[in-house]
Amino acid sequence: MAKNLVYDIHDKPKFGNMLIFAFQQLLAILAATIAVPTIIGLPTQIPAAIFGAGIGTLIYQLFTRFKSPVFLGSSFAFLSSLGVAVAYGYCGIVLGSIVAGLAYVAIAIVIHFVGTNWVSKLMPPVIIGPIVTVIGISLAVNAMGDIVKSNSSQVNGKYNLVALLCGLVAFFTIVICSTQKRYKMPRLIPFILGIGTGYLAASVFTAIGLAFDVDYLKIINWDPLINNFVNADGSFRGFTAFLDYPDFAIVEGIKELVNGNVSSEIITASKGEATLINLGGIAEVIIAFLPVALVVFAEHIADHKNLSSIIEKDLIEDPGLERTLLGDGVGSIAGTAFGVCPNTTYGESVGCVAITRNASVCTITTTAIMCMVLSFFSPLMTLLQTIPSCVMGGVCLTLYGFIAVSGLKMFKDLDLNQNKNLFVVSSILIAGIGGLTIQIPYALDAAGAVAKTIQVTAVATALILGIVTNAILTKVENSKLGKDPEEEAEKGEEPKSEE
Repeated sequence: MAKNLVYDIHDKPKFGNMLIFAFQQLLAILAATIAVPTIIGLPTQIPAAIFGAGIGTLIYQLFTRFKSPVFLGSSFAFLSSLGVAVAYGYCGIVLGSIVAGLAYVAIAIVIHFVGTNWVSKLMPPVIIGPIVTVIGISLAVNAMGDIVKSNSSQVNGKYNLVALLCGLVAFFTIVICSTQKRYKMPRLIPFILGIGTGYLAASVFTAIGLAFDVDYLKIINWDPLINNFVNADGSFRGFTAFLDYPDFAIVEGIKELVNGNVSSEIITASKGEATLINLGGIAEVIIAFLPVALVVFAEHIADHKNLSSIIEKDLIEDPGLERTLLGDGVGSIAGTAFGVCPNTTYGESVGCVAITRNASVCTITTTAIMCMVLSFFSPLMTLLQTIPSCVMGGVCLTLYGFIAVSGLKMFKDLDLNQNKNLFVVSSILIAGIGGLTIQIPYALDAAGAVAKTIQVTAVATALILGIVTNAILTKVENSKLGKDPEEEAEKGEEPKSEE
């Protein structure tokens, strides 16, 4: 067992404890997983997204032979691509995930035959370290925006000091539980306790706000929970208020093809511009997803390098990069077909492993099964959705911080006195933290102006810039431009004159 872990990869906690640990993992990945369908305009697909994350994770674990303790959830990298796909209904979304997943499969096949040495050369520690740091810091922007927000419909989106207080209650509960040494269990479930105390604090303020009609104190929006049981006309919803099946994307896509039109929720999400997929739509979806998938491949490596450093086992070697890619790719296809968003390995899950020191794959697998089962329980799905953004912001303050620090730990072996390393690291950090993106135009309007673009995220852009910078400076270092004439003269070598 790795000296820094309480539970190693193959350890099996007691059944009762494992259920608690699995629920904690679910809470850790919850905010981001449900955010993606909400952002693309399909909030009704939240249960499907949770189910898809579960089945995608199970497939990933099968491909990696249950050796990689990480959960897969809705990927933010494909948000711009999903914006294109939504215009062609659920068929467009499923097609996009197939394109992205097959790109991973193709790379995995290449790696199977040629090995991973080229990957290590392409992305050495001087690139991986700052990229992991950038991943944590880039996520922090959203987290710190959430920690000061109330979920009340009256004041949603505005700065709220009471919301910040509730977020800090969750944060300090997690910090104290994780660092105290007297009791073992709180160290293993700090996020459950943190979210619980944060939610309790927010509930108290919300109750006071409702009692005295003070909108500023209404931190939690309980409307989704009420609407789960009551229809708009006040009547009871019946059996579906307790048990309901998620709207799987593949099923909704088949309905579109049979009916010859897209669903009303897709029309709403696309602002009335949705149409049934056609040959032009197929080409547009492929163009939107394929470049992003190739770039996200590098983020996949960074995530697994980071996780490897935490569990003290090289996942690139065992189970092997080709297996992690296959698991990620096929898991993402299945996760979208049964959910609504392409999946990816989650930094929140890695952070949870790092903080709780629980790397048990049994816990991750139980979380996946739990997600699939609970997605059918309507009250629980809506209750989880009522967890206020400020409380999850406090949780993410710890999770994203651990991701960033994990990257900084990789700096210890880098010689930043060398200008080459300094330029590579600085280019990645500044581009990533500064939010530099690449926007690729692929459609023009009648006036010749750019109408549609594919956006490569800031993390991916920083990674590309780092790889190119490192490659150029390595070439310079190995050429005659990288040789000091004075040093060559001291070695007795006659410097060549340039003509």
